[in-house]
Amino acid sequence: MKASHGVMRTVNPRLCCNKMMHIICILKEPVYDGYSLFMEGCMRNHWQSVRVCLHLSALLWLLLGSPWSLAALTLADAREVLPAAAALEPVAAVSGLYRVADVSGAPALLFQTDDFVRIPAYSGSPVNLLVALAPDGLIRAVRVRSHQEPILVVGITDAHLQAFVSQFDGKRADARIRVGAHGRTGYVGIDGLSGATITAMVITRTVTQAAERVLTAYREQLPQLAAEPAAGSASEAAAAAAAAAAAAADTGPAAAAVPDWHWSWQQHQLRVIVLLVALVILLLVLFLQDWLVQRKVFFQRLRLAYLLFTVVFIGWFWHAQLSVVNLLGFARNLAGGFSWDSLLLDPVVFLLWAFVALSILLWGRGVYCGWLCPFGAAQELLSKLSHRLGFAGYMLPQALHERLWAIKYLLLIAICGLALNSMTDVARLAEIEPFKTVFVMNFERPPPYVFYALALLAVTVFNSKFYCKYLCPLGAALSFATRFRVFDWLRRRVECGHPCQTCANECQIAAIRPTGEIVDNECHYCLECQVTYWDEHRCPPLVRKRKKRSGNRAGSGPVIATDAGERTPV
Repeated sequence: MKASHGVMRTVNPRLCCNKMMHIICILKEPVYDGYSLFMEGCMRNHWQSVRVCLHLSALLWLLLGSPWSLAALTLADAREVLPAAAALEPVAAVSGLYRVADVSGAPALLFQTDDFVRIPAYSGSPVNLLVALAPDGLIRAVRVRSHQEPILVVGITDAHLQAFVSQFDGKRADARIRVGAHGRTGYVGIDGLSGATITAMVITRTVTQAAERVLTAYREQLPQLAAEPAAGSASEAAAAAAAAAAAAADTGPAAAAVPDWHWSWQQHQLRVIVLLVALVILLLVLFLQDWLVQRKVFFQRLRLAYLLFTVVFIGWFWHAQLSVVNLLGFARNLAGGFSWDSLLLDPVVFLLWAFVALSILLWGRGVYCGWLCPFGAAQELLSKLSHRLGFAGYMLPQALHERLWAIKYLLLIAICGLALNSMTDVARLAEIEPFKTVFVMNFERPPPYVFYALALLAVTVFNSKFYCKYLCPLGAALSFATRFRVFDWLRRRVECGHPCQTCANECQIAAIRPTGEIVDNECHYCLECQVTYWDEHRCPPLVRKRKKRSGNRAGSGPVIATDAGERTPV
């Protein structure tokens, strides 16, 4: 590694990338050392645009990781799902499939879902499950073997997770099992996991698809299995074949499979419509901002209503608070073979991310942070309420304020670094985001999490949007794309900062420097500075112009003659 260290110091960033990727591909370890050397080489050359591109490329590759093979199952594994299991043997004709016989002699098929199907979940990685399946297609038991889902690591207990997967017991693998499909003709409904919609739907699809593939492969090998005494008796194979024929006769012609995301969009059709209307309204606000901000009372009431909608509907009702974990999951999904299916499972989250992708390239990160983030909206509402009650709040000195910005970027770097190892580790550090406690779990969590979330909400009374300004790793991640925004519609005057400080003093997140320029990476696009910009009673340059016009009108008014012969203006 020392020799590599020396090379990295002397070559340009492009060669740094090629050399580092070559080392990683050959050695595959130590990953962390290689990645750190790669970043050091890029930073020492100060090639900003290339550094960012290479950083993202290396991160995507590392997030994917190296492929691995699952360990062989043992009898102890079989007894996790089938306590009466007495014998376990692999099915030679189907890799990853095992035959289990219990004390009564009843056969079952045992497999891990990762051997047959790998569907990315919320974290971008699949959920691996251990499934016991009868040869006739009846699911006997399901257990979770491994996962990297943040909500399952910190939030939902193992008891809740096991209660969810136990709903598959006794159901047929070829049935249309769907989360929330109770009472719908042609479907078998199961209850979901509160706060883990995507994870629940991915687990459901993983179990059913893997079971269908196992049954198909097993039944195709029935003639060979019947001819091999060690693999099972001919009567067992004949029974499985008869069960397959009976199932085919019962179901008739196979209906076209409806994608899970299509079902989810139908189920949440009202949410989709309401959110689309809200997003259209926000687009109108952005395009008509100059007209709206000149109507101060109407705009402020509209913004207040929008913030309430964001907190109540997007946050509490729909649990659609976006997180930095979403970005990492998307990166892993992209690196592992991109698929729209997993991204479309939650329509509200998908639409919000689609809008964020659009708005951040046109106006910057502030549109989401200032209008669509439930926790940010909750902080702003509390801040407005405190100001109405007479709490003026306290703004940190500008020098300290700008240095505290670095905290959220350091947190983002730490989260990305942990993602190189495991999303399970990310889930624990991502608890810096209080979103899960407030909007997903509705404060039904252990006291430390609740106290932390309440403390962040309380501190915003004294320092508006404290979390957003200094701690939010999602805001830090979104700020990188802000540099490439198309529009710059926030108006400024020559007098801004020289000498006027009105907007800088009133900005709730202190995103306006004393010199007058707006810090785009920190701006939340609340448009309050634009309200002041057009206000003839608050913007000092406009106040002077208004007074000058009033004086001119007074001096040029009609005159009347007095008895003394004087001419007096009216």
